[in-house]
Amino acid sequence: MTRIIVISDTHDHELPDSLINLLKGADMIVHAGDFTSAACYDYLRSLSEMVAVHGNSDCTELKRLLPERAVFTVRDITIGVVHEGQLSVGDTSGLWYLARELGVDVLIVGHIHTPFIEQSDVMIACPGSPTVPRLADKTVIELVIEGSWVHGQIISLGAGACFL
Repeated sequence: MTRIIVISDTHDHELPDSLINLLKGADMIVHAGDFTSAACYDYLRSLSEMVAVHGNSDCTELKRLLPERAVFTVRDITIGVVHEGQLSVGDTSGLWYLARELGVDVLIVGHIHTPFIEQSDVMIACPGSPTVPRLADKTVIELVIEGSWVHGQIISLGAGACFL
């Protein structure tokens, strides 16, 4: 069994203690971009093995270091990561086509700061943001992979600023 914590859009803000504990206990971290600073990237990378892409708000150093898209395999599951997959959660058909183009079982996207998991023949997931959510709780996604089986769940880290 492999346990992955998926995050995005940390934007160089202080991370909740509950998130740090989740990350330290994970087999892997996947970050879908917008660390903002190299210091944030370095800190997260020190907690666990990490796969990451750059986002639109990342510094020049990270845009040079990290790819725009990443595809990797964990056990029998192929996972794709991209920051700007789309601008809203209203219609994910474009993401489904992107997942098919990349040949992945799971497509992780960031940018919209609102969490969702959609399951069809591929899983499409956005972890939201653990620091600056948009009309949502502060969230991450936990992926559990066993062989060719993958399960995703959204984990709330507490209310966002709009809900205080």
